[in-house]
Amino acid sequence: MDSEKAQSGKFPAFSRLLDLAISKGASDIHIVKGAHPLFRIDGRLLPVTSEPPLDEKKIDELLSEITDQETIKKVKDKQEVDFSFEYDHTRFRTNLYLQKDIISASLRLISSKIMSYTELGLPPIIEHFTAQSQGLVIVTGPTGHGKSTTLASMVQKINLERREHIITIEDPIEYLFHNEKSLISQREVGNDTLSFAAALKSALREDPNVVLIGEMRDLETIESALTMAETGHLVLTTLHTNSAAQTVDRIVGVFPSYQQQQIRSQLASVLLGVISQRLIPKVSGGRTVAVEVMLANPAIRTLIRDNKIHQIPNVIQTSASEGMILLDKVLAELVSRGEVSLEDALTWSISPKTLKMMVY
Repeated sequence: MDSEKAQSGKFPAFSRLLDLAISKGASDIHIVKGAHPLFRIDGRLLPVTSEPPLDEKKIDELLSEITDQETIKKVKDKQEVDFSFEYDHTRFRTNLYLQKDIISASLRLISSKIMSYTELGLPPIIEHFTAQSQGLVIVTGPTGHGKSTTLASMVQKINLERREHIITIEDPIEYLFHNEKSLISQREVGNDTLSFAAALKSALREDPNVVLIGEMRDLETIESALTMAETGHLVLTTLHTNSAAQTVDRIVGVFPSYQQQQIRSQLASVLLGVISQRLIPKVSGGRTVAVEVMLANPAIRTLIRDNKIHQIPNVIQTSASEGMILLDKVLAELVSRGEVSLEDALTWSISPKTLKMMVY
């Protein structure tokens, strides 16, 4: 939901904070009573000590510039509300929520520029997924580690190269796309549709070629995504999991036990691959991306069908020639080159013991 005030781009009280966040390269802003405004920079939360601690009156003043009274009322009724607004070529994905019965805010900064794979530091094998016309691609990783940015890059690649109808279903809309070769319809949950599942059912009647699902949150959405991929569409989506193997377990585990074998077979037939990524602090400052890539080759499909998920990392490790990448191997290389510290690499490793063996 974009309020008229947000659309106007006029923020007399908030602009100083927004300008500072943009100039510092912050990924997030946090507004909470009793604390200085906080920026997340290179993954770390830092107080903005040049600004005084916030009281309820100041928070109300700031929020009145980016939204309207109807939204404030919704927060008090529903306890949280999501919306986006644009300021100085940056989009702010905003969540308002109650804490101790007082409204607080968390804002994610999203650049208006959609970067290419090369600019993001993603491996070239990612292009394999955008060249497909049917199947399921899942981007995974912790919150704030660039999943939406990677998906946006993939959608833009298709937009620039293919004549397709692309439908995005998001909560809220993050990156804004402009039609190039493709026609892009962006739908926001709560504003343009009631739910991810409802939008997916409707999408089957909207003649799509590619469907982006912001997040697979529940059984109904996962089931619809599998059906969409099975019926001749390319489906791009995200999950909050830490590895390719864990992603398969999470999808299957959502379903009741009597359905799980059927879902394993369905997933094995439609899955194109999993991209699992982390943004790791660099020793020199900033962050670098570390990516695990699993391609659903015949060996992977068999492991999924036979419920031998624990063997997936071995197949990834021995299939580098096909373009597969093991996350711990990437982390070990970053440590060996002195780009990231061993401590930070271990924090985001899937198997710290394996990582140490690779480094030493």
